[in-house]
Amino acid sequence: MERVIAYIDGFNLYFGLKSKGWRRYYWLNQQVLVQNLLKPQKQLSLTKYFTARISGPADKQKRQTIYVEALNTLSDFRIYYGKYQNIPRQCDRCGFEDEVPNEKMTDVNIAVELLSDAFQDRYDTAFLISADSDLVPPINRIRLLFPKKNVIVVFPPDRFSKELDKYASASFTIGRAKIAKSLFPLEVRKDDGYILKCPERWKPLEKL
Repeated sequence: MERVIAYIDGFNLYFGLKSKGWRRYYWLNQQVLVQNLLKPQKQLSLTKYFTARISGPADKQKRQTIYVEALNTLSDFRIYYGKYQNIPRQCDRCGFEDEVPNEKMTDVNIAVELLSDAFQDRYDTAFLISADSDLVPPINRIRLLFPKKNVIVVFPPDRFSKELDKYASASFTIGRAKIAKSLFPLEVRKDDGYILKCPERWKPLEKL
C-alpha cells in the first residue's frame, strides 16, 4: 500500500464550491472526501487542512467555528491556521478607499508541510487539493529531490492551474458526485457528547 498524506487548501476548495453555487456541500467531511478520491492501492495516513479564522460577520464566524469543531472530531486530521489581513483598496473611478480581508500564509504553510514530510519520508504520495500556482516551487523541489515520490494535484470544482497541472505527477478535478458522497451527517457528536448541527443555510434542500 502506498502511504498518502493529503494537504487541503481550505479556502481554495471553499471558493470553488461557492463559485459553483454548491452551498449544500459546505458541510463537507474533508477526510472522507480524500478517501473517496483515492485509488484502492493507496492508504490515507494523515489529512492536513489549511485555513484561517475569518474576520467577517458574526453569523459567518459562527458557521466556520461549528465547521472547524466538526473537523476536529476526525482522527488523523490536523488543522493549520493562517491569518486574515486587511488590504487597502481604492476605486479607480471615484477614489473611494476601503479595506478588504485577504487570507495569508496558507500557501507557505502547505509548502512547509509538503517539504518537511517528504524529508522525513512520511508519504509515498502527497495528495494536494488546491489550484494555487504558488505551490509549484515546493512541488518541483520534491520531485527533483525525491523522484520516487508522487505529488498528485486535485483541483477543486471550478478551479484549475496550468502550472500545477504541468509540474504535478498527475492531476484531476473533483467531481460533484464524489463531493455529494462525502458530507458529514447533519449532526456530529463531539467526544464530550455535545452535538454539532449543520448550519441551516448549508443543509441540502431536500432535508430542510
